[in-house]
Amino acid sequence: VPPMTEAVARQALLRFVASRCCYGSRAAGELAIRQLRQLGTYRYRLETFSESRLSEWAFEPFTKPGAARPPGDAPLDPWDVEVRAPPLFQGQTWRCRVPHSALVRDCHRCHGHGRSRCGVCHGAGRTRCVTCKGSRWRLKQQKRCQLCSGTGRKRCNTCSGRGSKTCATCQGEKKLQHFKQLVITWKNNVFEFVSEHHLNFPGELLSKVSGENIFKDENVVVYPIIDFPEPEISLASQRAIAEHSAVFAMSSRILQQRQTIELIPITEVHYQYSGKPYLYYIYGLENKVYALDYPERCCCGCTIV
Repeated sequence: VPPMTEAVARQALLRFVASRCCYGSRAAGELAIRQLRQLGTYRYRLETFSESRLSEWAFEPFTKPGAARPPGDAPLDPWDVEVRAPPLFQGQTWRCRVPHSALVRDCHRCHGHGRSRCGVCHGAGRTRCVTCKGSRWRLKQQKRCQLCSGTGRKRCNTCSGRGSKTCATCQGEKKLQHFKQLVITWKNNVFEFVSEHHLNFPGELLSKVSGENIFKDENVVVYPIIDFPEPEISLASQRAIAEHSAVFAMSSRILQQRQTIELIPITEVHYQYSGKPYLYYIYGLENKVYALDYPERCCCGCTIV
């Protein structure tokens, strides 16, 4: 991590002030920096790339005779179906059919007839006339309704007077092909821990910035880090690997693991303005700023973070 200089510290504060509607830039340009105290904290991250599989029954209209499961062919186990996994540590969900799982049955909606009763006319094929409301007469004109020819009813537009319509479930094919659908989920599960820094500084801000990568270990299964100079990191590594092994080894398959340690730079900047001492922090490789008591602010309700 390159050392922090007064010029870089002032430029970071100017960018921060420019992003706040209530902050004036004069103080940032005129303040006198008295001390740059460079600190840092460690962030440990464990990534476990897992694959889980489940099968569920689905169906579709049966339109291809001969495509059903041949007698004697048993469906494959979900874990025996070969699929290509996505790039490591990139989540994705994939659906496909389980081979040899198809079964053909009569449609449960229309009971194999291919048509179902019209829900508008309830199978009658005719509905009440909308003009005369079924009275057969046009009251204002005192004459027989011409739209329904004085019957009070007219042909149902939904089913064209047939009283039934094509079954929406089997689309008129009368049969459905049921099959097992395999749902494969690849997920990158992340455990993250940031060591204590003992500063007047919100720790949650550190999760939004990057640090200098000082350690990386990647394998199908990684082992806990031991004897790291910061004991908290070693303990976090042991806890993370134990948790991920307990959670994911039982319900899914672990394809790859990766653990990293980053050094997140934090600079404590002491400065004076108008004879009074102040303090702000610069953190992350992006040189983000946290200024709790910036001297030139107006009260319009804007937040500091």
